[in-house]
Amino acid sequence: MDKKETLEALAALGQETRLDVFRLLVKAGEEGMLAGEIAQTLDVRQNTMSANLSILLQAGLIRKQREGRTIRYLADMEGLRGFLAFLMEDCCGGRPELCQPVIDDIACLC
Repeated sequence: MDKKETLEALAALGQETRLDVFRLLVKAGEEGMLAGEIAQTLDVRQNTMSANLSILLQAGLIRKQREGRTIRYLADMEGLRGFLAFLMEDCCGGRPELCQPVIDDIACLC
């Protein structure tokens, strides 16, 4: 991920509903969630949810897959990895041992 893409991701996550959606999809894991399920879980109107999902898609933080007439949304873990990698690219002035506690904290233990 480059600087422009990172700024787009930060802007996408800088809104409460979109942050909630992203965290919900991270929690859902590989199963993801249908658009209607996301809207219902977060108590957000369908048209508002659609706009928020589009912004997260454009930012590379989520992905979608069509299932017949419905769309399933999933957190894009590669997008998240690229986002975090960009933020930590020059971490700790060349002393990787200083970054290890942060890496350990964000590592998935599932």
